[in-house]
Amino acid sequence: MSILSANSLGKFYGPDEIFSDISVAIPAGARIALVGPNGAGKTTLLNLLAGIDSPTSGTVSQAGGARLSFLPQRPELAGEHSLWREQLKAFAGLRSLERRLADLERRMAEADDAASDLEVYGQLQAEFERRGGYEYETRIKRVLSGLGFSPADYDVPLPQLSGGEKTRAALSRLLLEEPDLLIMDEPTNHLDIQAIEWLENYLASFAGAVLAVSHDRYFMDHFAATVWEIEYGKLQTYRGNYSAYSQQRARQRESLRHDYYWQRQFIRKEEAFIRRHMGSRGTAQAKGRLKKLATMKKRGAILESGPRRRKKMSLELSDHQRSGDQVILTRDLRIGYDGQALLLVPDLLVQRGETIAIIGANGVGKSTLLKTLSGDLPVQAGEVRLGAKVEVAYFAQAHETLNADSAIIDEIRAVKPLPLSQARDWLGRFLFSGDDVFRPVSSLSGGERGRLALAKLALQGASLLLLDEPTNHLDIDSQEVLQSVLGAFGGTILLVSHDRYLVDALATQIWEIRPGEMKVVGGDYQEYLRWRKQALPNESAQAPSPDRRGAKPAAYRAKKYGLNPFEAARHTAKLEDRIQQLETSLSEIGLQLDDASLAGDAAAVRKLGLAYSQAETELEAALEEWGKFVT
Repeated sequence: MSILSANSLGKFYGPDEIFSDISVAIPAGARIALVGPNGAGKTTLLNLLAGIDSPTSGTVSQAGGARLSFLPQRPELAGEHSLWREQLKAFAGLRSLERRLADLERRMAEADDAASDLEVYGQLQAEFERRGGYEYETRIKRVLSGLGFSPADYDVPLPQLSGGEKTRAALSRLLLEEPDLLIMDEPTNHLDIQAIEWLENYLASFAGAVLAVSHDRYFMDHFAATVWEIEYGKLQTYRGNYSAYSQQRARQRESLRHDYYWQRQFIRKEEAFIRRHMGSRGTAQAKGRLKKLATMKKRGAILESGPRRRKKMSLELSDHQRSGDQVILTRDLRIGYDGQALLLVPDLLVQRGETIAIIGANGVGKSTLLKTLSGDLPVQAGEVRLGAKVEVAYFAQAHETLNADSAIIDEIRAVKPLPLSQARDWLGRFLFSGDDVFRPVSSLSGGERGRLALAKLALQGASLLLLDEPTNHLDIDSQEVLQSVLGAFGGTILLVSHDRYLVDALATQIWEIRPGEMKVVGGDYQEYLRWRKQALPNESAQAPSPDRRGAKPAAYRAKKYGLNPFEAARHTAKLEDRIQQLETSLSEIGLQLDDASLAGDAAAVRKLGLAYSQAETELEAALEEWGKFVT
């Protein structure tokens, strides 16, 4: 039986259709990830399913008695009470029972004959124990700790919490409520790696169903057993985790591309036959073929188009001047704020071409380290030296210093005085088109601000990139583009990120920061996980467990035909572009062949026939090569 179902959902905002005819069901224990490009309607769909908004058409039904909890992207926590009291709301019924037990205890202590009260007390006490009444405070502490709160935070009033802390506080309360269905919109946005791993483990044993929108590919690989993709107003269901969805979607798109291409060839040949033979001795056959095409169209058997290509950000990074081999050198470095030391840094030597991933809990000093290395913060003690010809670009700085009152195009021209047309072309590569380039920065969403900051970064031509959470608010398509570009960058990268997919693909060295200390681990992310397992065998969040439905983590570092997954993805993208070029070329040659045949130009037919055969051979080879990497 489904906990929640929707039938023929549609949503319009004014004249604009967001989606239509969406029917879904969420069974008990489901683990569903909802994906799609920014603006596709993911949050809108969650709001409809959670009852926050009403559909323009269709219905949403919830099983009787089922309890649903919803975490929006920006939860509002009302009141002046403390973080701890907010968590107690999850146990309102249990605490009411606790108060009844306390009242009975007082009555029995004051009464001479408390036999009847004693019987009721025994029943209520048994229920209180069955519902975990003696453990709920321990549970609160465990969940708050897992999500990055310390005991010192328990008494902090809600208004004093940051936006990210409020999101974590709301998530903690919802997990403690243990609903039958938990719906979450970007739950990992304000979590560090340690907290995300803890959440993955928590969800693995969570009894209720989970539906979550996320741009965290690693998180979806570990928690999801089903993926819903919403795109171009329609929703499609895929079985398995994110990696399984990616492979299924690629195969599906290739099958549609293949079917569309060959159907167009068939239709062109039929139409050429009809043109040649209509009004001649073959008129009857021509009329038969014309009727056949009309019947195919009437039955909807003719594909209107091939797979639609999402508009993707086009990013290039180049280091205008190659730096020396030694990029960063530190000695006896202490970092911190206002004279207070936060971290003693071991002596570091960063070589050109390395990608260093800096990981650790929120607040331990990751961003402070980047700002100190960039020179934006003074050192507390020791020294930092940059190598010869090292030019630094700092992503968080570009993000933070966006002028809210400036137009988008003015932000770009402040970095480099490009002519207006070139500045517009440049912004177009980052998905800002038309009059959008004149919008004020204050009107931009988080994802749009991130793309604008990347557009500014790419103009600087630095040899050392300091990137502080560069994938925050970017959709998956943009994350993949950024990952590909960073992988091909010839300079040096220092990367603070909780995006383990990105870290796993790029890192050649890991710097782990814990309160007051920093460890340097040579090798990639998988090597770091092996080190952590040996160094911290009792840590609660090791390799996250697969969920109850059997979704397995992706083998990220496994080689395929000599390429790791990141290299394979780049190779596959190039093959897809080549396949599209060859298909277009075949279509054009086919039309030219038809024209040459009708004109009776034997020489042209022979030349075009050879070109067609060669293009077909190249296409088959490209398709075969492409198939190796998507199966």
